[in-house]
Amino acid sequence: MTVRPKQLHLCAFPHTGPLSWRQHDSVTEGYMDFDLHKRVARAAERGLFDTLFIADNVALNHWLTGMDAADRIGNTVCFEPFTLLAALSAVTEHIGLMATASTTYNHPFHLARMLASLDHLSGGRAGWNVVTSKSPSEAANFGLSEQIDSADRYVRANEFVDVVKRLWDSWDDDAFPRDKATGRFYDAAKMHMLDHKGVEFQIAGPLNVPRPPQGHPVICQAGRSGDGLNLAARTADLIFNNKHTAAANRAFREDVRVRAAKFGRDPDDIKFMPGVFVVVGGTEEEAKRKLIEARDAVDMSTAKRFLKPFLPSLDVEAMEDDAPIPDTPEVAQAASEAGIVLEERGRRLSVREICTSYGNHWRQLEVVGTPEQVADLMGDWLAQDAADGFNVITLAMPGGFDDFADGVTPILQKRGLFRTAYEGRTLRENLGLSRPNLG
Repeated sequence: MTVRPKQLHLCAFPHTGPLSWRQHDSVTEGYMDFDLHKRVARAAERGLFDTLFIADNVALNHWLTGMDAADRIGNTVCFEPFTLLAALSAVTEHIGLMATASTTYNHPFHLARMLASLDHLSGGRAGWNVVTSKSPSEAANFGLSEQIDSADRYVRANEFVDVVKRLWDSWDDDAFPRDKATGRFYDAAKMHMLDHKGVEFQIAGPLNVPRPPQGHPVICQAGRSGDGLNLAARTADLIFNNKHTAAANRAFREDVRVRAAKFGRDPDDIKFMPGVFVVVGGTEEEAKRKLIEARDAVDMSTAKRFLKPFLPSLDVEAMEDDAPIPDTPEVAQAASEAGIVLEERGRRLSVREICTSYGNHWRQLEVVGTPEQVADLMGDWLAQDAADGFNVITLAMPGGFDDFADGVTPILQKRGLFRTAYEGRTLRENLGLSRPNLG
């Protein structure tokens, strides 16, 4: 009997870096251009990606650089993500629709209702990336003089996620007979009051939206702290991270799986998708040329300001652009905590290389080459149990996702590592996740 190889899962992350908008092929209206978002979503759907993911925060994206540099940041303004995803649900058929929403600056009832509505509108394709928010600028928009302590944010986040899941279980799946003959619209025995009285929230319920088609929309998490990893291990279906080697990803994956087992979960119920910044060319030289052109377009003075808070022991702004980052214990520790890679193939990276990586894609692994080379890395990491799939950022939108769909997807399919058609109706089904039972 032929054993089918493991299959990759892919997430499309149309997140141009804060300083990449100056690239010659960048659509500068991108974040406020619905047609561009539609083209990206359709390109990713043509490439059979499991889901589209829209990152978000609730403030101008200036907290690392300062307001005086905010006018140089290309993703300063953007659509409210769930409004955008609702619109995209009408122009796509299969791809999942996932966005970030903060547990610190939302209320469980409000968010549970939005996500349940999106799941119904899309036919079961909604997902939620859980964040606790950490920028002072976000806190200031909600009446706070400073950010809430991280430990307190996670206390709220844990209760928040639990309450949202219970609100999604407010109704049995068959709770609405809508029987005109008897006049009974819903079956009261199949409605479940919440009556939640917790540390952070008091909510009567029930949710005024029927149970979502997926039971629960897919929950994603990307925290790196101990509290974040525990929240992910206890509640998440999908986990993003930015480790840069197969070994580091495999260790990360095993850590979370051990934590999940301690919470009584089956670790196989969690999918892991490290982030990759993919630059595809007809040849490796062409792909590298694209990356060099993108790096040259980054404003170095602003990029240094992005990097500075993560390497506090260095005066990054005063350093020569092409100087290597110093090799000191303080720098190594800070870089490790921030997920910054300081060396590549045994060579110490320069200030310019690290800053321009931040400006184009934050801290994701760069995979630059032909479609075959991109497929090689993805297949290798899958074989090593380092990943279940990848959260893919591309150099330009929508062209980068067109390049992937036309170049990488067919090679993965030919190697038996990727679907040839969507096999499920919902995002959970396409990710190979079970539908939660009523809690």
